[in-house]
Amino acid sequence: MTKLNGTGLLKGLAITFKELWKKPVTLEYPEHKEKLPPRFHGSFTLHSEKCIACGLCQQACPNKVIKVGSIKDENNKRKLASYEMEMKYCLFCGLCVEACPTNALVFNQEYELAKYRIEDIKLTLFKREEITTGEGSENA
Repeated sequence: MTKLNGTGLLKGLAITFKELWKKPVTLEYPEHKEKLPPRFHGSFTLHSEKCIACGLCQQACPNKVIKVGSIKDENNKRKLASYEMEMKYCLFCGLCVEACPTNALVFNQEYELAKYRIEDIKLTLFKREEITTGEGSENA
């Protein structure tokens, strides 16, 4: 049996017309963003009112990207003074989030973390305004 010329072309056109009326698979990013699952590991959010400056997140981090600064108040109780993360070394493993006893550090849904300069990658989640350097300041 001999093949007729153009049957391959007709099959290709048939497939094209079928696909033409289907719903598109891709999204027009950044106008339309994909819905992320609730347990997505994006950037971090610190609820400073919950943080007790214990430093467990700092100790749990395998790459040592977290720097927790604390001060002692008049009752000799530790308070959060600063909280910074070097995001260029972060693995987004979640060990710091799991280690937090008060759930002060959580993941958020932000995933657009690209920066133009490497100096801009440092994430300062908290910085106390009235810090006095002296005997009362310490790093946890």
